[in-house]
Amino acid sequence: MASSHGSSPVPRGGRDGIYRKERDAPPARCRSVCSLPDVCPKEPTGDGRGLCDGPSVVAEHDRWTVYSSKVNLPAALNDPRLAKRESDFFTKTWGLDFAETEVMPSFYLPNITREHFGPYLQEMAQRERIHEHCKSICPDKDDVDAASSIASDHDKSRAELEQVPKIFMKPEFALEDPGTFNSVLPWSHFNSAGGKSSRDVASSKLLQEKLSHYLDVVEVSIARQISLRSDAFFHAMSSQHELQDRLQETQRAVAVLRGRTAAIDRIMCQGPLQALRTALTRNNCVKLHNKLKLMAAVHQTQPTVQLLLSTAEFVGALELISTTKEVLQQELQGIHSFRHLGSQLCELEKLIDKMMVEDFSMYARSDLNRSLRDEPLVLEKGHQPNAASQKERLESLVFGLLRQRKLDFLDIYSDEMIMTNKAIVSQCVAENVLHIEDIDTEVVTKLADQMRLMTFPQWFELLENIFESFLLFLQKIKATLSVIKNVVLEVLASNQRIRLLEEAAGSGASVQEAPRGPALLQGEAELAYLTHEGLFISDALNEAQQQQQQQQQQVLDHSSRIQQSRAEAAGSDSAETSISSFMSGEHMMPTDLELNRVIDNLQELLHTASDVSHDRCVKVLTARAKDGSLERLGSAEFVCLSQAVEGFVRDTEELCSRRSASLKGALQSQANRFVHRFHDERKTKLSLLLDNERWKQAEVPAEFQDLVNSIADGRITLPERKIPGPEDRKPAEFLLVNGQKYAVVGTVLLLIRIFLEYCQCVNDIPSIATDMLTRLSDLLKHFNSRSCQLVLGAGALQVVGLKTITTKNLALASRCLQLVVHYIPIIRAHFETKLQPKQFSVLRHFDHITKDYNDHVAEISAKLVAIMDSLFEKVLSKYEVKAPMPSVCFRNVCKQTAKMHEAISELLPEEQTQMLFLRINASLKMHLKRQLARLGVVNDGGPQHGLVVVDVAFYTENVQALKNLARLDLNMVEIWEHKR
Repeated sequence: MASSHGSSPVPRGGRDGIYRKERDAPPARCRSVCSLPDVCPKEPTGDGRGLCDGPSVVAEHDRWTVYSSKVNLPAALNDPRLAKRESDFFTKTWGLDFAETEVMPSFYLPNITREHFGPYLQEMAQRERIHEHCKSICPDKDDVDAASSIASDHDKSRAELEQVPKIFMKPEFALEDPGTFNSVLPWSHFNSAGGKSSRDVASSKLLQEKLSHYLDVVEVSIARQISLRSDAFFHAMSSQHELQDRLQETQRAVAVLRGRTAAIDRIMCQGPLQALRTALTRNNCVKLHNKLKLMAAVHQTQPTVQLLLSTAEFVGALELISTTKEVLQQELQGIHSFRHLGSQLCELEKLIDKMMVEDFSMYARSDLNRSLRDEPLVLEKGHQPNAASQKERLESLVFGLLRQRKLDFLDIYSDEMIMTNKAIVSQCVAENVLHIEDIDTEVVTKLADQMRLMTFPQWFELLENIFESFLLFLQKIKATLSVIKNVVLEVLASNQRIRLLEEAAGSGASVQEAPRGPALLQGEAELAYLTHEGLFISDALNEAQQQQQQQQQQVLDHSSRIQQSRAEAAGSDSAETSISSFMSGEHMMPTDLELNRVIDNLQELLHTASDVSHDRCVKVLTARAKDGSLERLGSAEFVCLSQAVEGFVRDTEELCSRRSASLKGALQSQANRFVHRFHDERKTKLSLLLDNERWKQAEVPAEFQDLVNSIADGRITLPERKIPGPEDRKPAEFLLVNGQKYAVVGTVLLLIRIFLEYCQCVNDIPSIATDMLTRLSDLLKHFNSRSCQLVLGAGALQVVGLKTITTKNLALASRCLQLVVHYIPIIRAHFETKLQPKQFSVLRHFDHITKDYNDHVAEISAKLVAIMDSLFEKVLSKYEVKAPMPSVCFRNVCKQTAKMHEAISELLPEEQTQMLFLRINASLKMHLKRQLARLGVVNDGGPQHGLVVVDVAFYTENVQALKNLARLDLNMVEIWEHKR
């Protein structure tokens, strides 16, 4: 066997052929190898010559022969073809732990490659080719003779063997076979009748000689074959004898080595190994002591858990149970006295889960049902009789529920929230009814009936109290959910920190050296470490001490964790302790996905609280509106209701970040009913005013003039009513709008105030802008159509009892319509600011109304012209060209024209008056021209022509003498037809 590579190099030989280690070699740590070391440094063995008198395996290195080739004897004896390893000598003798190992290559022998033989092969290649060529041409004589003799002997032996029958050469030859026996010994040739004849004796002798001859042939062939292989046989025999000699020398060398090994074991190993055994024994005692201390700590788990539960420290109790279960599964596994403790801890953990759920339910119920106006949103220390912080209690409960993955605790809070929400309305109604003497709660027991018996101010005060209560209720819920959300976010952040630490630890461990394989048994590990890897005794003791310290530290860590959990029972009720305890139970933590789902559920719970609050308010509205009382509200009252509801909706939206549609929808429904009633009232009022209107010019009170002035200033609202005083202005004759005078009837003044009421409602309730615009359009259309029926259609004759519809009535109606047309663009612009861009299409109603009003004004103007046209036709049909001049006809024409001018000049503006009289003048010229053509009067400068010129000049002079018509170009020349 090769020596250790870690030993120092020695001389090639000695006087007695034995290698000896140099005495002055410096001590050094041996390199790790696979075989046992030669000798340890600083060996206290004295003179070692007496131990090494036999042959040395190492010394045999000089005298290398073919029999000294490096062969691993165990490998030679360990035949892999054997069925059982028990027949292997080394495994049988040295035990099952014996295994072949690979011998490390020597560091002192160079690595020989083919390149080292390159020059030699190049030098001998030519000679080899010449030798092979000569050998092929001239074979060796001895080889030829030997080959010929061998061939002749082979042929002769073959010929002799062919004499032997083939049956004897068959592998299945067996004399016990009857057929084979009869073939070899043919008994049929012998006389079997009885007695031995001379013929039978001769046959048997002949058969015996034949068989003897066959035997001689085979023996001669065998002897020849043996003679041919005698050299190899005798060489093998001599090699076997030499091998036996070598084995004897090796046996003696092994005996010497065993003696030296025994000396080394006695001098250097037994003492240190005893020290190691003592150290191991001490380590085992320390482990046993620590294990007993750990068992004592685990034994106190259940009393400690009970103490923690008595102070509502659920997180600490759960952490203690988790730590104890971990210790039972790792350090104390298999302890008979603790065989039932694991199941008891599991049952205790389930009990804690139920306690936490019940405690959270009680907390939610007490927190939601407490008064809001006198206490803060989340109770702090000093607000409860036990002086415990309810916020920290809530945080502890949430930490415990999250640790146990009880993520449905928000459902409990949701149920309690819905129940409390229902009780808020009943409580508010009961508080308000106590201050109302007209309602007997013993007779009227239903809340809806009690609310309907209240007056609107009383009910509106109740509604405001309900809104305030719900806002405080939502603020309290939001504050509680914020505490829960902060806990969840803290756990989520802790999860991320733990993940980062684990990733950092994993990356740090990957760059370190891989740990060793499974450790050996304690009794053998130190010895293998000494002998196999070449460490000193002191190094092995240091390693053993370090392992002992690590084991002690692990035991102390587990004990400190349990002791820390026990210390929590002393009153450490802060949230930080709960958080630290929670973090240690990381294997129970919810995942990031589950925590994010809890955060989403918190927001959804706040949205649900807002929706439920709105639904309860909707029931309050519908209970009040059941008898139609909300539809009968005045504009101011409904505006107050609308503003209160919209303010509550806006506040809840800001608080909960959610736009609930139920209350807004209920308000919209009531608003639609209000708009319908509002419109019907004003439409009915307008119809009554029109039916009683006598179409005479009305005086304009100062408040209406102020109303028009405010509209001109851009304030599309109803001004506040002023208390009448002695310095009030007198009514005016005309309404001044942007410097223009409008003669109006009283109905139009009220119409202006009515459509301002519509605009004011839109200002107060923007949600009804579309509906209100449609109703206002209907109102304006109704005024236009009804005024047309009464004036142009002469309906006022039957409705009011007018004798006739005068030109003044017509001009006054036209001016009123023009005033309404003036305000339509202003109304349109106001409504446009209240509508959404997608609702602008409804503004087309104003375009249609403007067109209808302008058409109506044009019809009135045409009616005035038609009146004068019929008058001119009647008067001029009797016109005769004769003296005296001016004629009676033209005097009547001028008189009727002056009356027309007198009727409309103060009502219509100057431009419209001039345009109207131009049309009237055109009508006069048409009838005069027709009459002159019938009379045959032409522009010939004759007497009749002169008389007509005098009448026309009289007419022109009278018309231009009228107010605002002096510069009117009548162009009377057109009455004459041109000469042909």
